Amino acid sequence: MTTELRVLRPSEWDDWFGKLERAFGGTPEEPEERELEEALTEHERSLGVWDGDECVGTASAYSFGVSVPGGSFVPAAGVTMVSVAATHRRRGVLTSMMRRQLDDVRAWGEPLAVLTASEPAIYGRFGYGIATHQMSVDIDTSRVRIAVPPGADDVRLRFVPVAEGAEACEAVYLRTIGTRAGMLERRPGWERLPLLDPVSERDGASPMQCVLAERGGEVVGYVRFHNKSEWTANGPDGSVTVRHIDALDPAAYAALWRFVCGIDLTSTVRSRNRPVDDPLLHLVSDVRRCGVRVRDSMHVRLVDVGAALAARTYRTPVDVVFEVEDAFCPWNEGRWRLTGDAKGASCERTGDAADVALSVRDLGAAYLGGVTLSSLAGAGRVRELRGGAVREASVAFGADLAPWLPHGF
Repeated sequence: MTTELRVLRPSEWDDWFGKLERAFGGTPEEPEERELEEALTEHERSLGVWDGDECVGTASAYSFGVSVPGGSFVPAAGVTMVSVAATHRRRGVLTSMMRRQLDDVRAWGEPLAVLTASEPAIYGRFGYGIATHQMSVDIDTSRVRIAVPPGADDVRLRFVPVAEGAEACEAVYLRTIGTRAGMLERRPGWERLPLLDPVSERDGASPMQCVLAERGGEVVGYVRFHNKSEWTANGPDGSVTVRHIDALDPAAYAALWRFVCGIDLTSTVRSRNRPVDDPLLHLVSDVRRCGVRVRDSMHVRLVDVGAALAARTYRTPVDVVFEVEDAFCPWNEGRWRLTGDAKGASCERTGDAADVALSVRDLGAAYLGGVTLSSLAGAGRVRELRGGAVREASVAFGADLAPWLPHGF
């Protein structure tokens, strides 16, 4: 097979994106989605594989900042829109795109590459580790009550049109993104993403609705949701699907959840992407009736091990030498001495004896503090070469809150 791998030309976007749609089932996106996708695509960071005049592979990388333990934002390539035509599977198309893309990310000086995977088994061989998880809930509101802390009754809730509330909601989001690792510092234009409301994704529910939470005239939280009306022989059995919910304090957060769980004519509240340690778990009266489920979310790849490990802080003082295996990006191979604490860190190559041996994939999994090195060692994926070194590093890599990716890309 003779193919050409090259950077996407703006004039090729429609054909390129059409081939991506076909690879994901062949259903075209609605015009509003497609228009935003094109506006957000960074052509110079997008790749296509061509077999003659036919596009048979696609991949792109957004420019993001990802929050890391300590509150800093690290430049990262948000890998996205990856596909291979069904006619060209098992021919090295994906590997060629991953090879070129990671070489490019390194040249751009971005220490991280991140992605969400349609199939989580695909990307481990390219050095990506599962670093964040997301929780979904299906709350039986006929049996579950929300206990609110003091101050919740002082929060005023009011409906606003989605577009009218967009600026206030974005301001709340911007104030929350540094509170957890794994959150995205959105570039201009990305504020439009949470406002998309295609009919095809509502599953028969209402257009998206927005309620603001206010205290003293200031917006301190919001929820955007869909309401689906359903009836059985026994009466109303509707549902609420929470799309986005954020708040600046516990009282406002609880007030918003109490609101959505108390909407008339409904008996179920669903949310598909919450942190695994969401305070909601401590607000509900019966967690067993909340249908809690956890799945993988953001996969992290350390493109530059030294720069990535030096870019975050550490919960406790750490001085450890990692022996890193990275066959796909051999510039990361070898020994790295990490020294750091809650104020900062450095990570440099060293000839000293290694304390811990692991793959770059597992280092990426532990990078944001949501997966412990000790648990990976328990699975045989991290090897301790100096007594106590794994526990020392595992504690240092930890974070107060679980990392979380608020939305896909």
